Amino acid sequence: MAKNLLIVESPAKAKTLKKYLGKDFEVLASYGHVRDLVPKNGAVDTDNNYAMNYETIARNSKHMDAIAKAAVDADNILLAPDPDREGEAIAWHISELLKAKRALKGKKMQRVVFYEITQTAVQEAVAHPREIAMPLVNAQQARRALDYLVGFNLSPLLWRKSRPGLSAGRVQSPALRLIVARDLEMEKFGSQE
Repeated sequence: MAKNLLIVESPAKAKTLKKYLGKDFEVLASYGHVRDLVPKNGAVDTDNNYAMNYETIARNSKHMDAIAKAAVDADNILLAPDPDREGEAIAWHISELLKAKRALKGKKMQRVVFYEITQTAVQEAVAHPREIAMPLVNAQQARRALDYLVGFNLSPLLWRKSRPGLSAGRVQSPALRLIVARDLEMEKFGSQE
């Protein structure tokens, strides 16, 4: 069994990285997100500090079982989903599921980020792992909570007033930033006679 386990999102990427890293690495794919909010009321508990209620995505549970089995036998576990907010959240969800499945047994799990799929970039990233960036995870979770609390309630209104199929669920960062910046300007404003 390989002593290093590298987890990526895409099975195609897993095959390429396996060639770059050699026999000391097992490279497995999560096939994207592994957990999502429960599809019913209470997915975001507004009375409990906006706690989020997750469940494993059914179509990816077999992939998570394979990852958990490989994690038990590995010495080092490296999480390498895409280098963005969603990828950071996927890495966190994988780590939470591995903890829940008791697949870690005191092993250290780290995050690996590379911006190009070249042997040099991948080997450099693997040589310099880091911890999961919780601010990025929290940013993704906040966006997801807004999707659930605001967007899912507005979409049916859009369907009635405009046309079916429109979605108000995606609250994008630039729009949110504009709102926050405007709010901060209003707080700083001092009225004068």
